Amino acid sequence: MSYALIFSGQGMQHSAMLPWLTENELLQSVERELGLDWRERLRDPDWAGRNANAQLLLTGLGLAAWTTLAPHLAMPALVAGYSVGEVAAFAAAGVYDAPTAVDLVRHRAELMDRDAQRCACGLIAVSGLGNESIEALCADFGLALAIRNDPVSVVLGGPKATLGTATEAAQRLGAHVTRLNVNVASHTPWMREAAHSFETLLAARSVESPRIPLLSNVAGRIRNADQARAALARQIDHTVRWDECMEGIASRRVRCVLEIGPGQALARMWNERHADIPARSADEFRSVNGVIDWIERHAA
Repeated sequence: MSYALIFSGQGMQHSAMLPWLTENELLQSVERELGLDWRERLRDPDWAGRNANAQLLLTGLGLAAWTTLAPHLAMPALVAGYSVGEVAAFAAAGVYDAPTAVDLVRHRAELMDRDAQRCACGLIAVSGLGNESIEALCADFGLALAIRNDPVSVVLGGPKATLGTATEAAQRLGAHVTRLNVNVASHTPWMREAAHSFETLLAARSVESPRIPLLSNVAGRIRNADQARAALARQIDHTVRWDECMEGIASRRVRCVLEIGPGQALARMWNERHADIPARSADEFRSVNGVIDWIERHAA
């Protein structure tokens, strides 16, 4: 059995996500920390979009889902996570346990929010432009490349004061541009202080070498604890190279890919690029058995 496990990032969380997920100890701890019914609160887009809520919830739910599935499946051939999904991915690979992941992501969100208070920044998703046009857009409007999904699909970050004019300029060049509902310029130099503080925090935590092949958004294959610490911190203020992660997964010649988290963004992105290797999101299924059956059929 050969499959890859990928954990979703922020942006697609919704009140009906992972409908098959039942109460377990990890999920209960997240609920206690949030102090409310998370499904009900996700109906409020303002609450759902807050960095602290989203990062904690996605990490806790992602790992709660994986701990539900893992006893019924062989170990994945490789694990990766998209943006904040990397915190859960490192836990799934054995770098630290699930409670540590939840604790780390709480601090990660707090540090990023603190940096966000220093600069009114945001993110825009841009598709349809080549590298030269993207580089020119960043230079002209003082933006930074936050995420690279493929050569013509990126996320740019920068001050909100310039994102509007940058959007208009990109649209004039024929790009499709979407303003993301975030107040944090993740994976850009505006998060530098958060990255440094998170690095200090990680230095004091118990971290182990991954037990499963693990890919980082910024550093490729992670082989030991020092690399894990460095990658988790560096990812906060450096470009997420998801295109390289996808190529790394494909190079392992897995039979299928399972996304853990809300929505189907990563599975859809994968299928557009690697149509010969099927991918689905756990959020598409109505039952645990549905997820398990799909993996067993396609990963064999």
